[in-house]
Formats: sequence, structure tokens, C-alpha cells
Amino acid sequence: MTSRRKVLFISADQWRGECLSALGHPVVKTPHLDALIANGALFKQHFTVVAPCGPARASMQTGLYLMNHRSGRNGTPLDARHTNIAQEVRKIGLDPTLYGYTDTSADPRGRPANDPALRTYEGPLPGYTIGMLFPEYMRLWMNDLRAKGYKFNGREDVYQPKPGFQKPADRGHRYIPTLFSAEDSDTTFMADKVIDWLGDHREQDWFMHCVFLRPHPPVITPEPYNALYDPAKIPLPARKSSPEEEARQHPHVKAWIDKLRAPSNYDEHNPNNLVTMPDLELKQMRACYYGMMNEVDDAVGRIIARLKETRQYDSTLIVFTCDHGEMGGDHYSWGKELYFDPSFYIPLIIRDPRRQADAGRGRHVDAFTESVDLMPTMLDWLGMEIPAQCDGRSLLPFLEGRQPSNWREEAHMELDFRGGPNGGLNGEELFGLDSNDCQVAILRGKRWKYVHFAAMPPLLFDLSSDPAEMNNLAGDPAHAGIMLEMAQKLLSWRLRHQEHVLSNYHVGAEGLEDRGYNRHLGRAD
Repeated sequence: MTSRRKVLFISADQWRGECLSALGHPVVKTPHLDALIANGALFKQHFTVVAPCGPARASMQTGLYLMNHRSGRNGTPLDARHTNIAQEVRKIGLDPTLYGYTDTSADPRGRPANDPALRTYEGPLPGYTIGMLFPEYMRLWMNDLRAKGYKFNGREDVYQPKPGFQKPADRGHRYIPTLFSAEDSDTTFMADKVIDWLGDHREQDWFMHCVFLRPHPPVITPEPYNALYDPAKIPLPARKSSPEEEARQHPHVKAWIDKLRAPSNYDEHNPNNLVTMPDLELKQMRACYYGMMNEVDDAVGRIIARLKETRQYDSTLIVFTCDHGEMGGDHYSWGKELYFDPSFYIPLIIRDPRRQADAGRGRHVDAFTESVDLMPTMLDWLGMEIPAQCDGRSLLPFLEGRQPSNWREEAHMELDFRGGPNGGLNGEELFGLDSNDCQVAILRGKRWKYVHFAAMPPLLFDLSSDPAEMNNLAGDPAHAGIMLEMAQKLLSWRLRHQEHVLSNYHVGAEGLEDRGYNRHLGRAD
């Protein structure tokens, strides 16, 4: 490794955590990510701490749980007082550059009512220099398509199925590819821009955050990715015998199934009902989702190849992850805002070029890690102090082949389902709840998973015998002791991680005293 400090922070969107061939997935093949794992580390039990997009990225970029940053919906402002990874790395002279999006809603305080930043939840996180920001990059990409002769109106139909394409009888609707080729896709467009930027900055220190839209819906992909996987070989989702039986588990599940029965913008230009579609269409949709992953995998492979060509690979920390998962038909649901694991379980791959990390190369880490760990990890790698606000901890010991002391034994997740215009449930309208009662907190251990609603019934799952979370044990008297233990653990977690930025300082006759905890917060020795 050279003395250069380079960080390549790559995020996909809506990628299920098990969808890596390195994890033994029965269908998906991800050769480029597998190669990165072989030369880095795979965190096998990695969870986002919140969904959907904006809240998930807020936690990833600030190191804060939802209960502390409180930007719980797409469109909920992120409090400007919280620092973030971009603002922190500026302190050591790096110019953090964003290609893609962070879906950050601006803090309205101190802004005039007509400020354009208050008209979108697709704003950039403060601190980033903009290389190419969504939706501007969508405009640039669509202009490129038009210049190449493609015919469409705009964002509403750029992902339309290819006109005149005749699919085989044994393939479903989502076998039909996009009207544009893989060479002209949004994923390729983004990768090309990032590759050019990397070549231009080879002699500099840098911090680059690259965000791919895929495999976020609409579920459609260009040729040849549409045909990579045979729907006949795709397993059906984990679900009960009927949507009605599934809906009996909890009112929250019923509400989502009811919502997905109606026409929505989840998967535009798909004529099939998301809940009741035939098995062929369901398997084809999952096959297409996997193909979308392969397109991103190929793009990541091209970017890493560019790092190697420009002799930057051995001085670059590479992080690959995503914001949240995807239900993918499990429990008759699509999207990412249910309490089941597929909404929160996501990939995390880190390649550390330092010699100290040689002992950890190829390691598959079984410990629970969370999206709030990313900011502490990158700052620690850069030799920086970790802000007192951070709820996560550095993963460097794992990368170095070590086991940190006092590591967490469960993953922690939250959901906010108060009403909003951006695709989620409206808890006030559906359940008659107060806005602040539309909250879910989840404690997920290796065996037991506890789901606590602020004002609705809780759930308990035994993942050792019920990994698909089909059987709610919360009402079983035989499990009352486990329920109490998990509820106490959840309460202790919330007490331990509630707002604490100034809690360990003391003002007295000698002036401001740091009692020591703040200096070491986030490091996992």
C-alpha cells in the first residue's frame, strides 16, 4: 500500500443480502463481487438499521440509529446539527465526491419557504461535492439516450418494455428487456462517469461515493441480463398458502398486502398483480431482479479493473453495500418496509489494502454488523476520530482478522410508518394511530427475533425452526419468558444509544472535562 488515502464507497439500491454466489445462493452468480470478497471480507450478518431509502442512507452516512436522527420517511428532514461522513473527511483535506444520490431531505430551519431544496427528498447530503446527482444524472442519461435515437417521453416511460419484442411462451412479462441496450443503460452510464473520474484523480487522495439505482424497481433489465436466469429454476418465495392466511399474522402485513393488490408505481409497466400473479410471472420477476444484480456486478467489476489499471487498487479502501433489502414476493410482498428480514438484510463487502488486513482476506464474518458501522469504519481507516454521535463501531478489527471485544449479539432495526406521499403505509389513516405511535423497533438475534410496535401487537419468531418468520409466538404462554427477555434487551439498547453527544462531558471549576468515553467511542479494540 502506498501513502495515498483513497476511499471508494459503493452503494447499490434494494439488494437482498443473500444474493451473492459467495454465500452459496442457489441461483445468483456474482463473480466480480465474489472476487472482491476473496481479497477482502464479507460480513454475512449485515443489516440496515432502518428502511426505506432516505432514512437508511441517513443512518449509513451519520452512524446514527433512526431513534437519534429521526429522518424516518422519504421526505422527513435530516437535522442539520448531525455531522456525517462527508463533513468529517473534509477535516483532513479530502473532497468527498458524490455520483448518484443520498435521498437527503434538507433541514428547513433557516431556509426561506421558496428554497428549492425544500421541494425534493432527493437532495444531497451536506458536505459532498456533486459529481453527478440524481435526478440530474437521470436527465443527462436520458439526453444521451435521445441523442442515440431512442424514443420515449421521460422518466415515466424510459423503463418501458422494448416495443415489438416477442417473448417465448415459457417466459413471463419481465423477460421483455428495456428499450435500450446494456451499453446504453443507466447502470453503464453511471459506471462510465465513475471510471472517467477515477482516471482523472489517480495522483490524488480522494473519497468517492458511487450509488447505483439498480436493482431498485422497476423490475426490468436490458439484454442479455433479462435472459440470464431460467424462471423454471427460480424457487418460489417463502409464503403461506394464500394471501388471506398470510395477512392474519399481523395488521401491518395485511395492510401491505392490501396496498400491493392495488395498482401502484412499485413496478411500472407490469400488467400483473403483485399479490396474485401466476407462478410463471412471479418466478420471471425474481429472475429479472437477479439479472439486474448481474448488471451492477459487471459495473463494479469494470470500476475495480480501472483502479487496477491506474495503480490505485492497492491504496484504496473499497466498500460495497446497499441501503436496504427487498421482499421479492416473500409473504406476498414487494418493497422494503415490512418487519421481515428480507427488508433489512443487505450485503457488506470491504476490501482493505493495508498489510494489517492480510490476515482477514477472504474472511466471512459471522458477527452481527449494522449500517451504522460504516461511518466509524471509514473514519477509523483514515486515522480520524470517531464523532461522539455515532451509534456504530469500527469494523477494522474484523478486517485485520481479529475479534473485537464486547461486540453486539443482536442486530437492531426500526421502521416509521406514519403517513406520507412517498409510497409507504399511512399508519394514522389505516390503524387510527397517532403519528408518533407509528413506530416499530426490532431486535434480531441468532435464534430469537422480537418485533415491538409502539401501539400494535408485538411478534416473536424462533429463527432456528422458522427462518422465514411464518409462526408468530408472541401469544404463546410458553414463550412469555423469552418475550420478556427480548423486550428488556430492546429497552436496554434504546437506553444505551439514546442521544449522548454531550452526556460524558462535565463543566466545572477546571473548565470543560472530557471524561474519556468520547475520545474512544466507536473504536472496536
